[in-house]
Amino acid sequence: MTIIYEPKGRALEYAELAANLYRGCGHHCTYCYAPAVLRMSREEFAKPVPRPGVLAQLEKDARKLADDPRSVLLCFTTDPYQRINDTLQLTRSAIAILNGHGLAVSILTKRGSAAVKDFDLLHEYRRNSYGVTLTCNETALSREWEPLADTPRERLASLKAAHEFGIETWVSFEPVLYPRAVLQMIRATVPFVDFYKVGKWNYDARAKAINWPAFRIEIKAVLDKLGKPYMIKRDLAEAK
Repeated sequence: MTIIYEPKGRALEYAELAANLYRGCGHHCTYCYAPAVLRMSREEFAKPVPRPGVLAQLEKDARKLADDPRSVLLCFTTDPYQRINDTLQLTRSAIAILNGHGLAVSILTKRGSAAVKDFDLLHEYRRNSYGVTLTCNETALSREWEPLADTPRERLASLKAAHEFGIETWVSFEPVLYPRAVLQMIRATVPFVDFYKVGKWNYDARAKAINWPAFRIEIKAVLDKLGKPYMIKRDLAEAK
């Protein structure tokens, strides 16, 4: 068993290396694709547990990959700062292990209010980065889609705090549930976000109602005008 792995397919666009510290996630996001990918029921997935021997194996993997220029994403199929981590603190230990072997960490979370306590560690290693997933710009909508994740306001506050720490910041707009909201959130975050990754909404029939080519044209125009570095994921780039 390894903890650090090389993502394949769509995931490779986001990160060249990744590690999932937990199995399952307690945010209860209604659009989450991970249970299907992991062949778990939604009920089982919503009861997260740490992966067996995760830190010991992470140490072994990191030693083998020492000083690799690729960063390690925490995490793809779970959230490194979900509530179970408040007690177990696996993410802080993982950051220390990875950085200790010359490996950069890229955080992706929907719970920045819990992540801020580790900004001291992220700041110490200059190649680390901190990102959040943004889907809604209204608390009420966020509570419908992501009941136990942070509110949009809390996620934005964590990005501002990371920026003030001197940590590179980024945003993942995926899934895109409300195209207009994404455009509004980009304009609101320009002062404190360094990089944007924009995808679409997959694995859900409701996504067919969105005009993806029109959204792609508009999002690129906005980001180009603002002069912000960004990446359009292949699914969105090729959407018809």
